[in-house]
Amino acid sequence: MENKTNTKKENAVKSEKYEAKSKISTSTVYHGECGDRLCPKHGTERVKTRGRVFEGTVIRKFHGRVTIQFERMLYIQKYERYEKRKTKLHARLTKCMENDVSIGDLIEIAETRPISKMIHFIVTRVVKKNTSKAAEYDEAEVVKKSVKKSGKSISGGKTQ
Repeated sequence: MENKTNTKKENAVKSEKYEAKSKISTSTVYHGECGDRLCPKHGTERVKTRGRVFEGTVIRKFHGRVTIQFERMLYIQKYERYEKRKTKLHARLTKCMENDVSIGDLIEIAETRPISKMIHFIVTRVVKKNTSKAAEYDEAEVVKKSVKKSGKSISGGKTQ
């Protein structure tokens, strides 16, 4: 009978250790540091980068997505000249980088598999931070302040 009680105790201790290990391993594997499953550094799916890499300035920032804009030179054969054209791309912004990226920053994005209808790129790093005061505010706050300073109503009517 002593052997049976010892084995029950040992089994109980082993099961407690196993449960503790499984809780730790699942939290680190599934959530990682940022908890984003599509993060190329910490995510469970670890979206792989491939193809083209671009650098551009952030013009819009949404929850989990940014829009960048950059200029490129296009040669026009008829006039034998170059013209500047702007390109806008949407990229996924992972949770671990949300606080690092703000409007006006110069960031690098890399091509991945299609994540959604519009998003085919992912933010890889921040190249240069924007140090102007406008970068500290969201677009909505900047618009609200400009409306207050101008003294005009939002409806378009003149105030006297």
